Amino acid sequence: MKKDLRIKSHAFDGTMRAPNRAMLRAVGLTDEDFTKPMIGIADTESEVTPCNVHLGSLAKRAKDGAREAGSVPFLFHTITVSDGISMGTQGMRYSLPSRDIIADSIEAVVGAENFDGLVAFGGCDKNMPGCMIAIANAEIPSVFVYGGTIAPGSLDGKDIDLVSVFEGVGKHNNGDIDDAELNRIECAACPGAGACGGMYTANTMASAIEALGMSLPGSSSHPAESNEKAVDSEEAGRAVYKLLEEGIYPKDIMTKEAFENAIIVVMALGGSTNAILHLLAIAHAIEVDLTIDDFARIQKEVPHLADLKPSGKFVMQDLFRVGGVQAVMKTLHEEGYLHGDCLTVTGKTLAENLKDAPALADGQEVITSFDNPKRKDGPLIILKGNLSPEGSVAKVSGVKVDRHTGPARVYDTEEEATAAVMKNEINEGDVLVIRHVGPKGGPGMPEMLSISSILVGKGLGEKVALLTDGRFSGGTHGLVVGHIAPEAQVGGPIAFLQEGDIVTIDSKEKELSFDVSEEELEKRKKNWVAPPLYKKGVLGKYAHNVSSASKGAVTDYLNR
Repeated sequence: MKKDLRIKSHAFDGTMRAPNRAMLRAVGLTDEDFTKPMIGIADTESEVTPCNVHLGSLAKRAKDGAREAGSVPFLFHTITVSDGISMGTQGMRYSLPSRDIIADSIEAVVGAENFDGLVAFGGCDKNMPGCMIAIANAEIPSVFVYGGTIAPGSLDGKDIDLVSVFEGVGKHNNGDIDDAELNRIECAACPGAGACGGMYTANTMASAIEALGMSLPGSSSHPAESNEKAVDSEEAGRAVYKLLEEGIYPKDIMTKEAFENAIIVVMALGGSTNAILHLLAIAHAIEVDLTIDDFARIQKEVPHLADLKPSGKFVMQDLFRVGGVQAVMKTLHEEGYLHGDCLTVTGKTLAENLKDAPALADGQEVITSFDNPKRKDGPLIILKGNLSPEGSVAKVSGVKVDRHTGPARVYDTEEEATAAVMKNEINEGDVLVIRHVGPKGGPGMPEMLSISSILVGKGLGEKVALLTDGRFSGGTHGLVVGHIAPEAQVGGPIAFLQEGDIVTIDSKEKELSFDVSEEELEKRKKNWVAPPLYKKGVLGKYAHNVSSASKGAVTDYLNR
């Protein structure tokens, strides 16, 4: 270790105070340990979701790596919630707020214990950006470790996953499959530990974080139940010690160019719409000026190359087998898309890491060539117009419809909208609207995977447009637009949309509008009163503090 390294965990004037030493001796520290840096290992292990059920053993491997490198590791835990389990229920309102609870809880432990470095483990959708926001706010050398993707389920020789179950509900309601077949799908979809297997939110954020430079090369692709993932974890413990030696901090890695790299990789892989929300929030925490306009700019420049679920054929484990995210990044870098001079947690630049990275396997079909992309531009599109002045997000991978105009069918709750779909009250050409489910109005901006999957299962995925000021799962596909801002709760135009208004979604023109004049809109606004904000507990605190989705739905006040 460099002699001039300042060890933050050691008390004032360079010596540990006796009371501090006394308490730490009780948890096993020795005289020698008090001369070493202290590393926090933040573990989101939990039995409430397969995404995180295995993280405890991985966190212990990180402890081993940190200890062998010459530091003293301290394991601590924080929460996670399961999006897949809470989907379609009132519990989904807690999903996005959990991101901030996780971030705040990790930052609180790191700050209170004066740790010198941090290794943070995430497995499910919200604990990954939660860990990254905490890393940004803690301002100490840090490495993120992804728990890894689940293996695909198998049914009748075909790969299936959790989204197959949601879509099965729609097929069942449509009379296309019976109870027994739906049960077979349910029982086969999730075979073990790991996050949902397609290019859904967890795998999207893992890929983005690797491209950002904050996780070890290759680690985002390694499956949950693999030796590679165990090695990742141990190496992360060693890596954070090296960052301490070299004085490399998160702000040195997470630059504007690094965020651009992350967006480029997300676009190329056809990632989740949630990446926009989370990358904006992480950038906010590290004080990088990133806006949705940056996503719109990059979307025009980057082709969609990955044939991955939900709109494609393959899953993350398939990508791992043909070279993984590193191979994709190597290709993107060789084609001039990535900023190669960005620093990473290896202490090397992105270009230096990619020099030794594997190339895509010969004959592989997961990633298309630049000559024959899935799309010539990115599949995550920012739409603006008189229905979403601050912007909204559509994922158009696999969607053949560029423009949809139809009458609004307006609902103020997901439950009412779902009931209408299940009763076959929504017709081809309709624009199904679910509002008052934004960050404040939900509160918590719940995801609409359940209803979007039912529409797909009923054969309406591209025949009915679905709009919301809430969010969609990374597993959602079809003609859907989310993150509409301003949201209904704060008097955004979506609050004044009425049954039968003609709505237009145009992905080529990047437009989301409704055929209502300014004069008519002003009339509708005249006597409008905002619904009362939720006041109780976590959701109440969230509703009163959260920003617009167009700013990442952040809950602090830094430049907000």
